[in-house]
Amino acid sequence: MDIDRRAYGPEDADHLLAAADRAGDPLTAVRLVAEAFLAVSRTAEPATLPPLLRRMATLRTRAVPPRPEVEFLCHAVACAVRARTGQRMSRRDQDDTLRLFTAALAGDPLYVECAMVATLSALRPDQVRPSFAHLIEPWLADDGVDPARRARFTTMLGMGDAWSGDLLRGRATLRRAHGYAVEAGRLDLQAEIASWLAKCEALCGDLAESRRQLDAARVLAARSGSAWVGFHIAECAAALHLASGDVEAWVGVVGRLVDSAVGANSGLVFEHRCELATHHALRGETATAQAILETIREPSLDWPGAPALPAWQAWITSPQDPAAMAWLERALNGLNRPVERLSRARLAWLLGAQHARLGRRVDAIRLLEWASSEYAATGAAGLLARVAVDLHAVTRTADAPPGGAVEVRGEPRRRAGAAAEVEGPDARLTATERRVAAAVVDGLSNQEIAGRLAVSTKTVEFHLGNIYRKLGVRNRAELVRQLLR
Repeated sequence: MDIDRRAYGPEDADHLLAAADRAGDPLTAVRLVAEAFLAVSRTAEPATLPPLLRRMATLRTRAVPPRPEVEFLCHAVACAVRARTGQRMSRRDQDDTLRLFTAALAGDPLYVECAMVATLSALRPDQVRPSFAHLIEPWLADDGVDPARRARFTTMLGMGDAWSGDLLRGRATLRRAHGYAVEAGRLDLQAEIASWLAKCEALCGDLAESRRQLDAARVLAARSGSAWVGFHIAECAAALHLASGDVEAWVGVVGRLVDSAVGANSGLVFEHRCELATHHALRGETATAQAILETIREPSLDWPGAPALPAWQAWITSPQDPAAMAWLERALNGLNRPVERLSRARLAWLLGAQHARLGRRVDAIRLLEWASSEYAATGAAGLLARVAVDLHAVTRTADAPPGGAVEVRGEPRRRAGAAAEVEGPDARLTATERRVAAAVVDGLSNQEIAGRLAVSTKTVEFHLGNIYRKLGVRNRAELVRQLLR
């Protein structure tokens, strides 16, 4: 069959399915249904996808003797649909699916795209670039290939990079994908790419750009009717709130993620629940934390983060127990896959923060340095900046009360000097003014503060003026001296 250079859109799905019904050749019909699946996969509700799978299963029975192309497409689409509907394939079935993609299929964009979708659905993002980049690059350089097809290829490359801990490369690739999507005029693709960029930009530390992409994703999802993007936007917003240190917003969004089971096809469904339970446990809200833990079913060990889940749950139950904390720290060594790099850093951060609160400076510094190293290696400058605040608070002075600016999922617990003053006698300051004041004490410039808070420098100057007036100081030096007294 000739290489199909066109990428179909949601509006083409009915036409493709009608053509499949008329096709006499089972392979042609299965290809058309697979194209219909790819066309609607970014806009459709998960419940609308299984009928496509049933169509393919019926067509598969007509292929006598079995044809490898039909077998592969049926297995690949099944892998994706089951992941989207929360009925993930077994590890063995996933392996069988990916083995069906042979060199004989590697010259056709449809087969390659379905193989990439299946690889991501099997939670193996680190395999996407090494397995497929060399296959798709010639098509990306060919202006004769539909830019929408090129957008879909590069989106999956970028997702694979970012998901497996190479955030900078993932962000660059997603930006390239966005250019193709704009060229194609495909709002559904632009919505998906903007949502992933919102998350990447937040993790990488460009909060203003993250906010811009998040706003764009919402608008584009509405304009294209993308149920899938609309469902996952909250996950991207959570990353922005974490990186910016807005804990109330983060708690609200993660609560929404837990209620709606966002992340069920990526393993984040477990992380969201454990994060929220940790937040409540560290505040002494034991009943709330335990109620959340009771909703967590035991995942198979191949799910991202699963090796550390029992230890994490034990720590949530006993958040001040040194033995529980030591168990979780040991369990971090089991998170050794690329897809688990960010989770490993996050858990090291949470443990280090708690050690600091409990006055265990040596343990706090060790774990916060570990988290810093992990975030630096992945390009997560946004989260690294938050950990740095915690680490500086613990290491600034040996006699300072420990755990000064430690966070739970980005929540600042202010250092004894700076923020305690901001939150004590200077309670007249608003929450935003307190964050600006703490950033000044950390030595940040107005431009750097604007980046951290995702506001303009003019807004920072406005807040500083109010802070100076309320505290009776004339400049940054006087402000720092007063807050560190």
